[in-house]
Amino acid sequence: MAFPEHAQTESALVLFSGGQDSATCLAWALARFGRVETLGFDYGQRHGIELTCRETLREGLKTQNALWADKLGMDHTLALDALGQVSETALTRDAEIAMADGGLPNTFVPGRNIIFLTFAAALAARRGIRHIVTGVCETDYSGYPDCRDDTIKAVQVALNLGMDTRFVLHTPLMWINKAETWALAEELGGDDLVTLVNRESHTCYLGDRTTPVHPWGHGCGHCPACELRRAGWEDYCAKKAGQHA
Repeated sequence: MAFPEHAQTESALVLFSGGQDSATCLAWALARFGRVETLGFDYGQRHGIELTCRETLREGLKTQNALWADKLGMDHTLALDALGQVSETALTRDAEIAMADGGLPNTFVPGRNIIFLTFAAALAARRGIRHIVTGVCETDYSGYPDCRDDTIKAVQVALNLGMDTRFVLHTPLMWINKAETWALAEELGGDDLVTLVNRESHTCYLGDRTTPVHPWGHGCGHCPACELRRAGWEDYCAKKAGQHA
């Protein structure tokens, strides 16, 4: 995606969970904007260990790229306990992950991304930031309706109307799959960034970082998030091997 040069004079806020997608989005934002801040949410998620991965990833990005180190600004964490309290889902309570009525997995937390973006916009307004970056995707995902492009566009309109401003919501992963997300990380920061995301990010819904590390990173290996990550990694590696054959 071509970005105007003046983007380097602007600031961005990245919704940064500590997972593969948000880590890649953070690198994407650092490559494009002059100043980048990060925002994480603690909503009682059972994989809350992802929050502890965030600082390691931030420090790793700064170590790998001196320009990014200069650009990376404040990190913010907001507690949204109420979201966990109203959500009877497998992400916010100890329950078996399964398909729920209506065809959605019971890991879907209703309204989560809409709420996240609303709080992000409120913070961005206070910080004087216009660009908000989120790692939602409707190409290779679990079917969550609040990850769809139409939803994000509608939220952008609502935020701009309701806050009388001109936020731009960026979704760099919207139309790419997990293998292409790994490839994007390589494009942004080479093998070093791929290794950092692989080893230090967290995706597993069960919060498992005790199992011996897999080729694709940490995780239980059988939840939907792990399955997507594993499949994407294997596809990425196969395509990379084909390019060098």
